[in-house]
Amino acid sequence: MARPFSPFATRAAYGTRQAFRIAWYLGHGIAMSRLAQQAREGARASGSERPRPHTDRPVPGRNRLIADMTALLQRDLENVEAGIYPLPADHDGSWPALIGRSRLFFQDLPAVRQRREKGLASEVLTDAAGAKRPRYYLQNFHFQSGGWMTDESARLYDTQVEVLFNGTANAIRRQALPPLREAFAGRDQRRLRLVDIGCGTGRFLDFVKQAWPRLPVVGLDLSEAYLGEAARHLERWSRVGFVVANAESIPMPASSCDAVTSIFLLHELPPEVRRIVLREVARVLKPGGRLVVVDSLQYGDAPAYDGLLELFPQSFHEPYYATYVEEDFRAIAERCGLMHSSDAQAFLSKVMVFDKPGSSSEAA
Repeated sequence: MARPFSPFATRAAYGTRQAFRIAWYLGHGIAMSRLAQQAREGARASGSERPRPHTDRPVPGRNRLIADMTALLQRDLENVEAGIYPLPADHDGSWPALIGRSRLFFQDLPAVRQRREKGLASEVLTDAAGAKRPRYYLQNFHFQSGGWMTDESARLYDTQVEVLFNGTANAIRRQALPPLREAFAGRDQRRLRLVDIGCGTGRFLDFVKQAWPRLPVVGLDLSEAYLGEAARHLERWSRVGFVVANAESIPMPASSCDAVTSIFLLHELPPEVRRIVLREVARVLKPGGRLVVVDSLQYGDAPAYDGLLELFPQSFHEPYYATYVEEDFRAIAERCGLMHSSDAQAFLSKVMVFDKPGSSSEAA
């Protein structure tokens, strides 16, 4: 006999898991900040200190950050209680795995700091890599070791992103699930298809499969290393495929996908490439299909954060971020044949939803 649903048990389980994640990754962020301060003091003493990032725009204080983190987690829990998706399993791994990734993260920080100080951001640009990938892709984004090209980078990435978002990156990703639930309502998940462009290590696809275990999904990425990590992370699931490909030319027929998702991708594309990718998404979506984008806030979305958005590319190698935060995605999407449906803030990020005009019956 099934055990009755217990809201208290759900809230207790959710609160325990998320409190641990936030404490773990926030602790990493505090330690990283202290190490950076020590490095700045050493550089100041030697006369080699670089100019500090600067903004005249408003920057959120600690109370605002905590309030918005709390609002995100509250919404995440409400989605679980409403049955939009199950109590999430973050699949962070065992204690030895967590500690091992933590050790790799801190061991890598001196190399990242050295690249930042010297402005080195093209270490991964080689003739062999350039023969298969566009030039804009072959950079050390965030000044990270290996760019998107190495197994070591793929193993570090999830820790780096969670530290950046104070342990809320997975909760942010899950905010793409409610608009997918709307699009899939009343339909047989086995007959649908979702493609995640720039899927990276597959964290978002894991949450998709937790919500729709029989939904066929495809992860598309330009990095064999990251797709290898994604395959390991998603090996528990069936009906999952991966393809090494550029989202500028999605290797799928026109009107063949019910949903396309893009998580933390658009801000790392040049402006002209964003437009090409959105046109490709419109091509592969069926009439009535849906695009769900999760990415950084933009100027004006939450004015208290505008200074933080200006500071971000000063601290990390993000060559296309300054254009991203000023893009009018509604207008771009409309020119590509997609209609804007909604926007919603998710802490430091936002969820943008676009639909291809028509209906699923037209595609059938």
